[in-house]
Amino acid sequence: MESSLKMKLTLELPIRTIKKEKWYVAACPALDVISQGETKEQAKKNLGEALHLFLVSCLERGTLDAVLRECGFVPTEDPGSETDPAEEKIYIPLHLLAKFAESSQCHHG
Repeated sequence: MESSLKMKLTLELPIRTIKKEKWYVAACPALDVISQGETKEQAKKNLGEALHLFLVSCLERGTLDAVLRECGFVPTEDPGSETDPAEEKIYIPLHLLAKFAESSQCHHG
């Protein structure tokens, strides 16, 4: 018999938005993803979509760990003390679904 498990991860990423001529540019330097829009809100929305697609693509290809490490991310116990409260942030939800046989385990030991 097959079971499924749903999980939602939300990533908090620092972003920057600037106006360039008639366009707003939104960037996530931490992951080197950039987007634009006619308004600041549209640029941020487009950046959120681009980040979501980028992260899902990394998950599907099995490269998320390597990409995050290449961008300088490492596990930490308390990231709260290292973040700037004035820094603009975006929240990217990732919805995951695991399907497995009842007798199988995620980790084999």
